[in-house]
Amino acid sequence: MKTNPKTVIRGGRIVDAPAHAAAHADILVDRGTIIEIGRPGLEAPEDAKLVDARGMLLHPGLVNAHTHSHGNLAKGMGDRWTLELLLASGPWAFGQRIFEDIHLSTTIGAVEMVTKGCTACYDLMLEMPAPTAEGLEAAGQAYVDVGMRAVIAPMVADKTLYEAIPGLMDALTPSLRKDVERLRLAPYRTSLANIRKALRGWSLDGELVRLAVAPTIPLHCSEAFMKGCAKMAREFGVGLHSHVAESKIQAVSGLKTYGKSLTAHLDDIGLLGPDFTVAHGVWLDDDDCRRLGDHGSSVAHNPGSNMLLGSGLADARGMLNRSVNVGIGTDGAGCSDNQNMYEAMRIASMVSKVQGPDQRKWLKTEEIVAAATEGSAQLLGWKDIGRIAPGYKADIVFLDLRSINLVPFNDPTNQLVHTEDGSSVRHVMVGGRMVVEDRLPVNVDMSSLAKKVEAARARLARVNKPGKKLFDRLERIVGSFCPGLALTPHHINRYGANPRA
Repeated sequence: MKTNPKTVIRGGRIVDAPAHAAAHADILVDRGTIIEIGRPGLEAPEDAKLVDARGMLLHPGLVNAHTHSHGNLAKGMGDRWTLELLLASGPWAFGQRIFEDIHLSTTIGAVEMVTKGCTACYDLMLEMPAPTAEGLEAAGQAYVDVGMRAVIAPMVADKTLYEAIPGLMDALTPSLRKDVERLRLAPYRTSLANIRKALRGWSLDGELVRLAVAPTIPLHCSEAFMKGCAKMAREFGVGLHSHVAESKIQAVSGLKTYGKSLTAHLDDIGLLGPDFTVAHGVWLDDDDCRRLGDHGSSVAHNPGSNMLLGSGLADARGMLNRSVNVGIGTDGAGCSDNQNMYEAMRIASMVSKVQGPDQRKWLKTEEIVAAATEGSAQLLGWKDIGRIAPGYKADIVFLDLRSINLVPFNDPTNQLVHTEDGSSVRHVMVGGRMVVEDRLPVNVDMSSLAKKVEAARARLARVNKPGKKLFDRLERIVGSFCPGLALTPHHINRYGANPRA
């Protein structure tokens, strides 16, 4: 990625989230990295490009701890879906994708993220029945084209939903059982071989796009598969990311399957570590959080998706109290319907408040901003993003202080979390290069993108009609069996009310 050798950003106010302040300062950037932050009037090198930030509030690019690029083409397809119904919709909502679809779906999400102040993400990307190096490259190229950073983790499994949840296959009619048996995923050795091929041959700019490994849900992966994913991730020095205790279904199924929590199971087989991220973690208990904290692991907190899918209210305060690194994510557009990190921060604040009356336990806005920047950056494995500070990449969001969201301008930290919705974003810089200017993506023709996406949507709707018919038949059974299983007594409750009410 080409950058101006030197850039000076003049006249902006830089958010200091812990101090709830935003002082005027100038920023010197050299080759995409912040070199110096000084008082207004900082001396500029003769060859430096000057960026006028007067009337702008500057904050570090937000970092999305958990999303799914394949979900962007499924935006708005579902309502009143639990997590398990979302998974059941897979052959319809995410099926029959070609490499061009992968690139388009990823581009949609990347554009939405950067235009709403997000400069990096952890993308758990799905290909069925197995990941391919070509598909991963197609997703990666979309991020390069838009100009944002990403860690792409192929989301893999060797068991279907119906094999993973105890009793669900038996609840199907014989006819449906035959249909879902045809949905069997690739053998785990095939998936591991394809991921290894991608890791060895990765050709895209590592300053923008990197790979990781994502065994999707422990229950959906054989123990050999989970261990194989961990071994490969550590061989190549990349991250591990898995959906753990997202729903009560997963929590009680883990106890039925392993005789222990999913986190305890992962601990016993050697997956936990500083490179490991739990996605969601709604149904983690105190012992689970202790294990994660002791291993230096992270949780990607997705409060909007957790509520939309009815999964529950994750205890982010309990995680932080156990020294778990917490990042904030949007989850995929197929289950959150947008990629707006400002909205995710606001919901994180509200979710912490409705869990009890003691306001001393509620998340502070500065904790939420830290989670959405430095916390998420840590779980991505990116050591030099998430702050506006010397030595960090110049990933900077410029908010227009004339925006109604910021008028009056009382407290920058509180307003980033409670009043901003993305409409104040004027410019966005990644590595010293503008990728959004005057609210428009620099590298993407939106009219052309919209036409291509609509053509892909129409074609996928046609070719996935059999998947839609199958989902319509499965919805009633999955939608009744899983709520029944969720009534299983459990030692913690993460719902907002009595689940039997």
